[in-house]
Amino acid sequence: MKDSSPRLTDSPEHTQFDLVKITQSLRLALWLSFLACAPAGTPSAAQTPLGSPPTASAPTRKDTAMINNPLLQKWTGPFGGTPPFDVIRVEHFKPALGEAMDAYRREVDAIVKNHDEPTFENTIAAYEDAGRTFGDVSTLFDIWSSSVNDKSFQAVEREMAPVLSNFSDELKQNEALFKRIETVYHSPEKAKLTEEQQRVCWLHYTSFVRAGAKVDHADKARVKKINERLASLYTEFSQNLLGDEENYATVLESEADLAGLPDSTRAGAAATAESKGHKGKWMLTNTRSSMEPFLTFSSRRDLREKVWKNYVSRGDNGDGRDNNKRVAEILKLRAERAKLLGFATHAHWRLEDAMAKTPERAMKLMEAVWPAAILRVHEEVKDMQAVANKEHEKIKIAPWDYRYYAEKVRKAKYDLDQNEIKPYLQLDKLREGLFFVAGELFGFEFVKATGIPVFHPDMSVFEVKDKATGRHIGLWFFDPYARDGKHSGAWMNAYRDQERFKGDVTTIVSNNANFVKGKPGEPILISWDDARTLFHEFGHALHGLSSNVNYRSVSGTSVARDYVEFPSQLLEHWLDTKEVLSRFALHYQTGKPIPEAIVAKIRKAATFNEGFATVEYLSAALIDMKLHLAGDQSIDPAAFERTTLKALGMPDEIVMRHRTAQFGHVFSGDGYAAGYYSYLWADTLTADAFEAFMEGKGPYDRSVAERLRRHVFSVGNTIDPADGYRAFRGKDAGLEPLMRKRGFPVGHR
Repeated sequence: MKDSSPRLTDSPEHTQFDLVKITQSLRLALWLSFLACAPAGTPSAAQTPLGSPPTASAPTRKDTAMINNPLLQKWTGPFGGTPPFDVIRVEHFKPALGEAMDAYRREVDAIVKNHDEPTFENTIAAYEDAGRTFGDVSTLFDIWSSSVNDKSFQAVEREMAPVLSNFSDELKQNEALFKRIETVYHSPEKAKLTEEQQRVCWLHYTSFVRAGAKVDHADKARVKKINERLASLYTEFSQNLLGDEENYATVLESEADLAGLPDSTRAGAAATAESKGHKGKWMLTNTRSSMEPFLTFSSRRDLREKVWKNYVSRGDNGDGRDNNKRVAEILKLRAERAKLLGFATHAHWRLEDAMAKTPERAMKLMEAVWPAAILRVHEEVKDMQAVANKEHEKIKIAPWDYRYYAEKVRKAKYDLDQNEIKPYLQLDKLREGLFFVAGELFGFEFVKATGIPVFHPDMSVFEVKDKATGRHIGLWFFDPYARDGKHSGAWMNAYRDQERFKGDVTTIVSNNANFVKGKPGEPILISWDDARTLFHEFGHALHGLSSNVNYRSVSGTSVARDYVEFPSQLLEHWLDTKEVLSRFALHYQTGKPIPEAIVAKIRKAATFNEGFATVEYLSAALIDMKLHLAGDQSIDPAAFERTTLKALGMPDEIVMRHRTAQFGHVFSGDGYAAGYYSYLWADTLTADAFEAFMEGKGPYDRSVAERLRRHVFSVGNTIDPADGYRAFRGKDAGLEPLMRKRGFPVGHR
């Protein structure tokens, strides 16, 4: 789904992965809207009229088809049931979504028609319990959208996007349900509820108000039309981006085209080419996972330029998949919707319930970091140009040169070669390292599970247990490799949220990546940045697995957008701990651990190229915010990007991490729109939080880890995130730890 995908994306820094789509805490927004209510108007012929139960009759062919539709069946099997991935077909989705929506309407209608005075139990709790079938079906629809998105599914996705949007608005605009929720929210009896119940009341009430529950009927109708159009635009944007990733591949014809590439990159390119019918050649897909290592190591400047241009031009090729007009329309519609809802701009609407609260506070943080990052880039370019000058007479560092010459500078300054590190970074061994960290910090144990259906044979499944008691915690699915129909990037999904509202429901989470698969039987070697991304995404998974709440709407990662990346970014710090490197960074041939000398070089070079990483990310975050602060003015996305970056002093040698026409975070849905700053906001917490461990007994300090679990990882959205962080740390986070972490001068403005 678009504005609801249960995806938590990878860090925008220090990773080879493309950040696309929307995320799990965004799923909160859709879940709250879909955990809702019946339409106020007349249902379509395909809908069941509210209050009109179907007349009993003999089963029809359609009834039988519905009964046999696996998407509508209760999940079966061990561990409280698992998704029936092995029997789902594309043709199941449309009828299942229709039936699930009708069932949801009936359930909510029962709440609305309850003549008793609204209470937490008969309104809020009943609302929490509604729509479970729809939740399961839409979750599986999202998984197909991100991971099994072939042509046949894309047709269903395009058809259902406006239908799902209309359904969402039907629910949000149910005035009778909102009145009941509002009554409970303002009732004196609310003070007698538990803290979590009060938070759930606030969450549902606020979500309705932010969706337009208090605007008049004409404005409600217009908001509905806007959302319907946006849903179609989001789907088109996303499918266009996927199309450009699949159709602008680069075929390398000869050994000469491979100059400079390490063996692992060559092997991956050969395997990709063979899978695409180009046996004997090499192929680079138009994704970050293929682009970044090629630009880092290829000595063929002409091919670096070609690969780079293919990548940065996604969605901006002037063809049928060009996204610029769609972006312009999306911005206009968002601005109009924000005004209808009573906000100055979409940015003000988006940040109202975030930690930052206002765009001004988010901008203040970004503007505090930007000057130091720009200065560092100029230093980095100077070093690279010096190296280039020794090798060429007239080369000026261009964007397709940055990674290549940065790697040369790394070798010269720190005697550190990424190819020296990579043989020690086996994907399977690092996965074991993830499990080790989870055990040390949270007491989790991961055990391979068998007989669990998966939607692709590359996937593996693990049961997560409490090491001390053996209690079942949840399931962890791992889908590591790139393939056709799978969006690029790395993300976390929640297939099922933890809750205790009606019985103890354990969570099911997944981590998904796009590592390039090599030859059968050969270990998958990944870069240091890949490894950091692996830990980042696992941080999201641990956030979901640690959840210990009663109600699903506040479970796991369903927290503020600028808080949700805090746990994941924090876990990145454990990659380079001695305990992980000595046990799991093992040479793929000798089995020996990575030498201390190399580890020392890695740590010494920890902030190397930080100017590039910060500017690449932060330029995209600033463009995102400025686009959404522009209000209802007509915008030419490409021109706005150029002029704004020039005004910011963007270095010519860098392009923003996600150019506007390919910015899936922002234009595949509402999730990160005016919210891409969130990674930097969360990193202020990350830097400060890790210092808490280092002020104690180190990264594996059990007492600090327990405070982190109790006040951050386990509480979901049951408390205000600022309160949760203060309970963990004893204070608010400041800017200084962030600047120290990035190697920027503390106090620089």
